[in-house]
Amino acid sequence: MDAIVIYCTVPDKNVAKEISKHLLKHHLAACVSAVDRVESMFSWDGEIEKEKEILLIIKTLRVNFEKIKNLINDLHPYQVPEIIALPIVDCSKEYLQWLAHEVQH
Repeated sequence: MDAIVIYCTVPDKNVAKEISKHLLKHHLAACVSAVDRVESMFSWDGEIEKEKEILLIIKTLRVNFEKIKNLINDLHPYQVPEIIALPIVDCSKEYLQWLAHEVQH
């Protein structure tokens, strides 16, 4: 069972809540944590940009990545949203069991 964490930055709390609700409602994620007041600096169209954002940390299984990516792309206001998946290399057996149970409905 491949557990992953997906990072996705969003512009505000409304977008964060909308994406989080959809992911949980459709059992695509077991948990979505929102970290407010992330300051992102990035290159866009040859310019250095700086934005205050919210970082979503989405806990799920790798099998759900494509569906999550599509859902985020549908709901996200950015032209190119950040959707980065990282493997969970280790965690407690109980947490992994809970995560798998929540996303396999």
